[in-house]
Amino acid sequence: MPTLTDLVTYCDQRTRRAAYKDAPGAFNGLQLANDGRVSKIGAAVDAGVVPFQKAVAAGIDFLIVHHGMYWDMPRPLTGPAYTRVATLLHANCALYSNHLPLDGHPELGNNALLARQLGLQPSRPFLVRDGEAIGNIAESRLTRAAIRRKLESLYPRVIAIEYGSAAPKAVAFCSGSGYSAVPELLASGVDTLITGELREDCFNRAQEEKLNLYLCGHYATEVHGVKALAAELSKKFKLPWEFIGTENPF
Repeated sequence: MPTLTDLVTYCDQRTRRAAYKDAPGAFNGLQLANDGRVSKIGAAVDAGVVPFQKAVAAGIDFLIVHHGMYWDMPRPLTGPAYTRVATLLHANCALYSNHLPLDGHPELGNNALLARQLGLQPSRPFLVRDGEAIGNIAESRLTRAAIRRKLESLYPRVIAIEYGSAAPKAVAFCSGSGYSAVPELLASGVDTLITGELREDCFNRAQEEKLNLYLCGHYATEVHGVKALAAELSKKFKLPWEFIGTENPF
């Protein structure tokens, strides 16, 4: 049976975790250990009491999340913060978090998988931070209408702000929050962005700069990477895996 160290080492190396300079609260990597044994892998977008309880009920003892449990730390381990940790500890469930590396990975990353959902292949980097690309840009022959139809078939809620070209030659992808991506679009030769969420002021910017902006949900656009990593681990180490979903509407 593979050990916790085996899985953590593989995840770190496969996602090139150490190459990305993430926000301090991301705390990528193993966030909570177990006794070293792993029998079932889980994947979830967010750390939280309910996802942890669902994972424990499913028999998971190695849970991969995109948003870890230290974003709002340090704070006392009381109330929900205590319940999070206690839920995992009492069930011997390890927690592994991977944020920006699992956005930017060319095969397992949220943005690469978003592009491939549309039948597009990432061709150049986008949103480069400290030498590492978080997003990507794909050349496209799809019309704006075709992009919208495809997204609406994949996601339960799509907000389409369409002031750009009717047949964009390229599409940029930034899962989760795309607010920092919008100012970089035109400089990158792109007028079309597929992302999770934006702020209110992006509407005027889209009108003024002639942009197409498609918002598909922060949570919904970030299920892909954790699923892909868990599935790959499952195949390599011959362990079952399960996605732990929630009703997150954002």
